[in-house]
Amino acid sequence: MPVQEKADAEIPVTTLSPPEGNTTFLDGTTWCVALAGVSQIDLQNALDWACGLGMADCGAIQEGGQCYEPDTVVSHASYAFNNYYQQNGNSDIACNFGGTGTLTKNNPSYGKCLYAAPGSVGSAAPHLSKYKSSFLWLKIVGVLLLLYKGS
Repeated sequence: MPVQEKADAEIPVTTLSPPEGNTTFLDGTTWCVALAGVSQIDLQNALDWACGLGMADCGAIQEGGQCYEPDTVVSHASYAFNNYYQQNGNSDIACNFGGTGTLTKNNPSYGKCLYAAPGSVGSAAPHLSKYKSSFLWLKIVGVLLLLYKGS
C-alpha cells in the first residue's frame, strides 16, 4: 500500500500545560497547607523557596499583614504554600514542597486572613508562555532541590 503524504501537513506546536495529576476533591475545592510534624528547618526552606523563586504572593504574611499572626513558620508556610498551589494549577506537584505540604478540603482561612481558593488567584499555568523558558527551568530545579533535600 503506497504511503500518501498530506500536502498541507502541519508541524505540531508544543504548548505548555498545567502538570498532570489534578487532585481536586469531589466538591472541587482544595487548599495546600504545611504538613504537621515536619521539621521547622524543612518548612522554613520550603517557605523561603515559595516566597522567592516560587513567586508566591507572601505580602499577607509580612509583618503587619492580614496573615502575619500567628507568627509561626507553620502558619506562614501554609499561607505561602496555598498561594503557590492556587497560582500553579492546583496539581499535587504544586503542593509538595519537598514533602512538607499537604492538601486539605477544610478552608484554612481565619479572621481577616483569607486563603486563596481555586479561581480566586490568577493561575500561572495558562500564562507560562510569557515567561522565558529559563525561568520555568529555575522553578523546576527549585522543586527538584526541595525534593532532594527532603529525601
